[in-house]
Amino acid sequence: MTSTYLVWLDWPERCFRAEASEIAYLKSLVPAGGKVVRATTQRAFLRALPSATHAIVWNFQSEWFALAPRLRLLATPAAGQELVPTSGPCGVNVHFGGFHGEIMAESVAAFVLAWSRGFFRPELREKAWPRTELGDVCFEVAGTRAVIAGYGRVGRAIGAKLEALGVSVVGITRHGMFSGRRKLKESSLSKLLASADWLVLALPSTTGTDDFLDASMLSKLPRRCVVANVGRGNAIDERALFSALKARRIAGAYLDVRRHEPSATVLESPGYVPELADLPNCIAMPHSAAFSPFYLRRCFDELHGEGLLV
Repeated sequence: MTSTYLVWLDWPERCFRAEASEIAYLKSLVPAGGKVVRATTQRAFLRALPSATHAIVWNFQSEWFALAPRLRLLATPAAGQELVPTSGPCGVNVHFGGFHGEIMAESVAAFVLAWSRGFFRPELREKAWPRTELGDVCFEVAGTRAVIAGYGRVGRAIGAKLEALGVSVVGITRHGMFSGRRKLKESSLSKLLASADWLVLALPSTTGTDDFLDASMLSKLPRRCVVANVGRGNAIDERALFSALKARRIAGAYLDVRRHEPSATVLESPGYVPELADLPNCIAMPHSAAFSPFYLRRCFDELHGEGLLV
């Protein structure tokens, strides 16, 4: 029986939208005889769903499984589990993207390097020649220490990239602390945080991570520490972070994600502090850490490499 690969990847950002070149690339990966069908609207997707054996989507509602008697794979490029059911009926494999780490690691490394070289110093822009002041804030990344909370595929990729820059990395999970893939002996979290130059959050939103970084944890960080969040916005108590940044109890923050984002895919969350992004020591980006012109090709390569396109 012919396999039908139904692709509905319609998104505002070009790199997240499957157009002709991405569809052609997917066709080069599916087994001979496989049929690739591109849907550009929900209506077209639902109309084609009954014949699909594989569906690659951004959004999928649980009731749609009843419309897909042939479906064997439901895949999404997203790592987050907000828009697609985490499981399906018997015989349907649900797959979430795990390829983002290498791209996001570059975003974190870029920020770390830019911060250490004084690129994010708006208070110096008014000075005609801020050489003296900048000389007091620049430092070398090699020899600094990073703690990564959420040490899964994305967290480990970030850790590897930072280690290549000479940063000492410890990853923390619910199962312990790690250096690379080596589990470390139990250590005091407070002691670990007190030594951190960088605290990187790569946490999902689905495992009890609300307000992971709260006032208590912020109080354990040294003043030189910079927080970077590339996971999900719910992991930070934004009021506590706002207070810590404004009082300079920590040095700065890079927030790729927020508790509320102006997108139909992220609902407003209590505790959102809009003025956080206005602080001079807070660098807010529009959930862009995984942007890449090869994003969907990486997704398709992962599905092919894991044998999910058969």
